[in-house]
Amino acid sequence: MQDELAEFERKKVWRLVSKPMGYTIVGTRWVHKIKLDESSAVVRNKARLAAKGYSQLEGVDYDETYTPVAQMEAIRIFLAYAAHKNIKVHQMDVKSAFLNSELKEEVYL
Repeated sequence: MQDELAEFERKKVWRLVSKPMGYTIVGTRWVHKIKLDESSAVVRNKARLAAKGYSQLEGVDYDETYTPVAQMEAIRIFLAYAAHKNIKVHQMDVKSAFLNSELKEEVYL
């Protein structure tokens, strides 16, 4: 949990403000996950702060949604092309990738 909060601080993605009139506050909760290795031994405990987006109403609190997810067909084509061209491919996970994008809207959690 401290890693997650430290990343928020480092990226300066939040600030404490009073509740503005006419805005809905989106609730949050901590989601915990235990990472296991191949032998089911605990590698680490992970926690992330998740917004309770299900409390929002379309057309009132938001107009559109977007989730950057690659489709399986696109991944297969990419891997086939990389194999054909003999290109080495590595998988990586960008920690807190969502904090790297700009929001034009104001969101209150």
